[in-house]
Amino acid sequence: MKQPCVYLLASRRNGTLYVGVTSDLLKRVWEHKQNLADGFTKRYGVHTLVWYELHDSMEEAIRREKAIKEWKRRWKLELIEKTNPEWRDLYEDLV
Repeated sequence: MKQPCVYLLASRRNGTLYVGVTSDLLKRVWEHKQNLADGFTKRYGVHTLVWYELHDSMEEAIRREKAIKEWKRRWKLELIEKTNPEWRDLYEDLV
């Protein structure tokens, strides 16, 4: 089932972060994990899903993604820590 979503990937705890948006979270994170998408996540090994947020529309998800991309790094870390203090790979919960 497709659902607009904003997500954060990390290379490791407090490591490199990536903010993305998708309508199919399971498929998109799998693509990152398999290095199928050339670019930032492949280059820096950013494959652990540490946070995500579902939205009612893709427009809303895109607005949220753009806002988070403008945030200070500390704020992103706090967002992750609030719901995932262990920095578990949340992808395992989705499959």
